[in-house]
Amino acid sequence: MSIIDALIVGVPKAGTTWLANTLNQNPTIELTNPKEPNLIASHKGTFDRINVEPNWEDYDKYFKNDLFRIDASVHTFACPLSPKRIYDKIPKLKFILCVREPVSRTFSHWSMVIDTRSDIKNNADWSNFSLAWDDERLREDTLYGKSMKRWLEYFPLENFFIIESNRMKTEPKIVLHEIDKFLDMDTYNYDIDMSKHANAAKNRRELSIIGKTIQKVFSLIPDLIKNPIVKKLQAKDINIYAKSIISKEKNINKITKNNYAICSEIVIEDLKLFEKITNFSTKHWIEQINHKINQ
Repeated sequence: MSIIDALIVGVPKAGTTWLANTLNQNPTIELTNPKEPNLIASHKGTFDRINVEPNWEDYDKYFKNDLFRIDASVHTFACPLSPKRIYDKIPKLKFILCVREPVSRTFSHWSMVIDTRSDIKNNADWSNFSLAWDDERLREDTLYGKSMKRWLEYFPLENFFIIESNRMKTEPKIVLHEIDKFLDMDTYNYDIDMSKHANAAKNRRELSIIGKTIQKVFSLIPDLIKNPIVKKLQAKDINIYAKSIISKEKNINKITKNNYAICSEIVIEDLKLFEKITNFSTKHWIEQINHKINQ
């Protein structure tokens, strides 16, 4: 039995939640539970950085069956320690890398943090986009070329399946077929539902007084009782907090010309590097960024 067979290595806000849960429909595949155990990387999510060697045996806690094992810890890609750690333990591992136009990715990531107040909880000030961009914990997930250069010091390019997130929306069946082929698996007839397991901004809602009360009561239930219930609801993509009596929609932040201008110089240079070392075309993204700035 392998430790893991494939890793959805990155990046945040690029369709990885939908992809991971859709692949998990395949009866020969098992996704880590939770989706992002963050076992390998020192990047334990957006903010936490813990530089301890991974205990590889801990993976057994995140899988129940002897199937094709996929970890979807998407902060792994930007972690500078991860390539060597994985190479030393699983040198033939295959990687799925989901990427998105970098400025919109950054803005989406920042908006999620602001909506959930994660910056405040982690003693950071991301109150405006410019401040957040200056923080490497946001910026590093966006610099695909810088990260990829580190990975290619240990792994050949053919170990990576690089997919633009927009393709998952426009041609999901083709993408899933390509991934099955990349993983040397038989083609599976996936149930395509773009709304399920989509970690979208519109799904982040503001709790009402009733919702906050329910959340408080639920937090008091012992994990032994609560966790099986939560897992069943998550498997069915049911969010009890989405009911109108429990929560209401938040205003969704809109990306602006100024947001593009803040990132553009660094991002464009990094995209050129990413294309140079991977042959993955970034010309359309560079054109899009320049167009947004010059509108």
